[in-house]
Amino acid sequence: MTQHLPQTYRRQLGDTGPDVAEIRSMLTMLGLLSTSTSSDLFDREVDAAVRFFQQQRGLTANGVVGLETYRHLNEARWRLGDRVLGHTPGSLQIGDDVAHLQQRLLNMGFAPGRVDGIYGTATAQALSEFQRNMGLYPDGTLGLTTFTVLERLSRTVVGGAPHVMRETEMLLRSGPALTGKAVVIDPGHGGADHGVLANGFSEAAVVWEIAIRLEERLTALGVRTYLTRQADGGGDETQRAEFANGTDANLLISLHLEGHRNPAASGVASYYYGDETRGRWSHAGKQFAGLVQRELVARCGLGDNRSHARTWTLLRSTRMAAVRIELGYLTNPGDAARIGSAELRAQAVESIAVAVQRLYLPPEDDSPTGVLHLPALA
Repeated sequence: MTQHLPQTYRRQLGDTGPDVAEIRSMLTMLGLLSTSTSSDLFDREVDAAVRFFQQQRGLTANGVVGLETYRHLNEARWRLGDRVLGHTPGSLQIGDDVAHLQQRLLNMGFAPGRVDGIYGTATAQALSEFQRNMGLYPDGTLGLTTFTVLERLSRTVVGGAPHVMRETEMLLRSGPALTGKAVVIDPGHGGADHGVLANGFSEAAVVWEIAIRLEERLTALGVRTYLTRQADGGGDETQRAEFANGTDANLLISLHLEGHRNPAASGVASYYYGDETRGRWSHAGKQFAGLVQRELVARCGLGDNRSHARTWTLLRSTRMAAVRIELGYLTNPGDAARIGSAELRAQAVESIAVAVQRLYLPPEDDSPTGVLHLPALA
C-alpha cells in the first residue's frame, strides 16, 4: 500500500522492475493499457497511459508515477460494492467507491461533506442518517444490506449540485465580517526542502516572508491565523492537512512559487480542489481561487495563468476550502525581479487579504476586482 512506499518513490519512462509491473497491472485493470502485453518496462505506451490518467484525475500530467499518482491509481480500482465501507479514525478508507457513495448521498439530500473519496466522520454520519430513513440499523457502515437499498433507490434519484447550494449558504450565513474568521497560511516547502532555487532566490524563504506579512495583515483585520510551519520547519502535505484540520479554520491558503526549464514561463496561477471531469469540486475553494487570481493579476501586474482544479493531497484532504497560489516563476528573470521587490510582496499580501474579504461579501455588497480597499494597518 502507499503508506509503505518511500517518500522518494518515483517511476518513469525507461524504468523496469516489479514496481513498473504493478503500475502496468493497475493501468490494465482501468482499461488504459492493452491486456495482450505483459512486461515490467515503463515504455511509451505506459507513459501515455499515465499522462492520460493524471489529466483525468486532476494531477500534474508529467508521466511520472510518484506517491500522489500511485495513490490515485490504487484508489481508482475500487468500485462501490467491492468492499464494506466504514469509518475508522486514524485509518480512513479512501477510494473511488467512497466518492461514489458520497455523491449518491448528496444527490438524495444528505450531507456527507465534500466529495473527496475519503470516508470521514461526515460521510459516516450521512450514511447513518440514510440508514435511519430507510429503517436500517444506523451504524454508518456500508454493508450488503445497505448497499442493496442504496442501489435500488439510486435509479430513481436525479443528480445535481446540492453541494454548491450548501457551501454558498454556509458562506452567506457566516456573515461579511472578518472578525472571528480563521485562516491557515501554508508557506510551501521549508526545512531541508528549499523548493525552487533560481535567480538568487529560494522559494521556501520567499513564501515564508510573504506568509508572515499575510499573517500580520489578516490578524490586523480580526482574523485568527495559523501557520503550518516555522521559518526552518517543513513537513509533507499530509502532515500540513492534518494540522489544518485540527484548527477548525474557514480557509487554507498555500503559498508557492513556480519553476520551469523554459525561462520564458511566467505568471500567477491558483488551484482549488476539483475533479471536474467527474463533477467533484469545492465550490468555496473554486470561488476563492478565482477571486484571488483576479486580484493578484489586477494589482500586481503578473501574467494570468488562471485558476485550475487539482486533486493534490493538501487541497483534497483539508476539510475547509483550500487554495494553492503560485505567485510567479522564479526561473523567469522578470517574475523573479518583481517577486524580489518589497512593493510587489506588499501588493500580493493586500490582494490575498482583499480576496478573503470578498469571499464573504454578499453579491450586492461586493466590489469590482482591484477596487475594494481594506482598513489600513494601525
